[in-house]
Amino acid sequence: MAEPNGQAPETISGVIAHIGGGAHAEAKGFWADAWGQVIKRPGAIVALVWIGVVAFFAVAAPVIASGHPLLLWQLDDEGARQSLTSPLLRHLSSADWMLLLGSLAGAIVFYAPMGVPTSRRLGLILAGSVQAGAIVVLARAVSGFFGARDVSDRVREIEQSDLFIPVSSALVALLVTLVFGFIPSTRRVWTRLVLVVTVGVVTGFVVAQTWSLPPDNFDYSERARAGEIEARYTLVPWSPAERLLDRDSKLLPPGASEDRPLARRIVSGLPLAGTLDAEHLDRIREQIDDIPLPESKRSNVRSSFQEWASSLESPPTRLDAQNALASVLQSSGRRFLLGSDENGQDVLSQMIHACRLAISIGLVSTSIATLIGVTVGSLMGYFGGIIDLALYRVVEIFMAVPLLFILIVAAGVLPRNTYVTMAIIGCFTWTNAARYTRAEFLKLRSQDFVQSARAVGLPLRSILFRHMLPNGVTPVLVDASFAIAFAIILEATLSYLGLGPADQASWGKLLASATNEVGDFKWWLAVLPGLAIFGAALSYNLIGEALRDAIDPKLKKARV
Repeated sequence: MAEPNGQAPETISGVIAHIGGGAHAEAKGFWADAWGQVIKRPGAIVALVWIGVVAFFAVAAPVIASGHPLLLWQLDDEGARQSLTSPLLRHLSSADWMLLLGSLAGAIVFYAPMGVPTSRRLGLILAGSVQAGAIVVLARAVSGFFGARDVSDRVREIEQSDLFIPVSSALVALLVTLVFGFIPSTRRVWTRLVLVVTVGVVTGFVVAQTWSLPPDNFDYSERARAGEIEARYTLVPWSPAERLLDRDSKLLPPGASEDRPLARRIVSGLPLAGTLDAEHLDRIREQIDDIPLPESKRSNVRSSFQEWASSLESPPTRLDAQNALASVLQSSGRRFLLGSDENGQDVLSQMIHACRLAISIGLVSTSIATLIGVTVGSLMGYFGGIIDLALYRVVEIFMAVPLLFILIVAAGVLPRNTYVTMAIIGCFTWTNAARYTRAEFLKLRSQDFVQSARAVGLPLRSILFRHMLPNGVTPVLVDASFAIAFAIILEATLSYLGLGPADQASWGKLLASATNEVGDFKWWLAVLPGLAIFGAALSYNLIGEALRDAIDPKLKKARV
């Protein structure tokens, strides 16, 4: 097993160390060896890159794609800049801020040279993320309760008081921080206290600052055309919920601008058949003067149309005039880089924001399923007998439940939001994790280290989750990657049927709008979301297969 130059390798796998190879080399850990085998496969590398891209857009979506300007100047009557504001930053929610700040803090903790093992760093990042998410979700629940329309006058008076927001934010953050302070997420008490206090203070401050956000009013284009403001947008100058008032903005092809639909409005009063005479052309010039554009752009359209009309050798049709005006208006206004849907909403911004829904649905629902499955499976495998028999009947009942039917029924009865969908998928897809954990625990319960733990009187939770679970969790983690892909496909199916989370961008919802009521097919609404769903599901399946092959003992021996 030596290198070509005759020297021993710097690191070896655990299997090589077991057979006596590389006696003077440092052996890799189990997961380090498995991960090294995974990244040797080209398919797994492509899958990791794709998941990384989706995760990046999921975190940075509100900053990359927003219809709110990053910089906005108020203009006076002479067009000079006055005050400067940032509507984009003012419209970021607490979840947006915590995802951005948490990703930055997580990268620093993971890559900083602190001399702490990678597993402990990942544990700190996971514990802080769960605590911050709990604070944000609980704050949203409190805000939704006090801000409901049917609350009593007393509750409304409390909600409108000056101290309500800071006190509510502090109480929510304090409550969650106290709960997580007693959870043994880290071995050292002081490390845990510093972590939970830091996360609680930062998240509580962010929640207090973003408790009530201004309403989404996308009137920036009209104000810019009127000469009231000057705006600078981010890379994608659209929000997924932004709709243009012009009905001709629906189903625009990729690359179209927001001013292009004005061409159809200009020629709307002309006859559909036949050619246009001089009177019709004069009417078009009058219509150009009424379109909502700045005078500089309007004069450009007027002069370009006049130049086109004077170069004609034969009378034009209405379609000819519309195409000439559209070619001029194409160069002004924001562009729909991937076209618009049937509601006049930008497709690219919806594609980017839908990454967050896909990632969150997959990770959260799979985490819930894994937690339930590992708990039930460990009890079945450890105790056996009547407990195993009874709990396995419960597993079989849940395996027989048609999950898609349950989701359809829940969409008609329960609130259609992301949290309900996550909870239902997680609570009905834990059976595989339970079966895998049961099989591993049935093998482990007769091992010497388990019998020793029983003999010294360790509590049950310590035997199950501190000693047995680390030795039997490998098949569960492999199955989790496949479960994430299944959850993404399930959410896309639900959104395709029109039963997904309401008022939230989704790949399945875009795919459903590819064909309208009259049967018109729009390729950009079918190909792009379809490729995104296919790529996300395939990536998780490729990683799961690579990880399964990497931890297979028979394949390890074959590699040796």
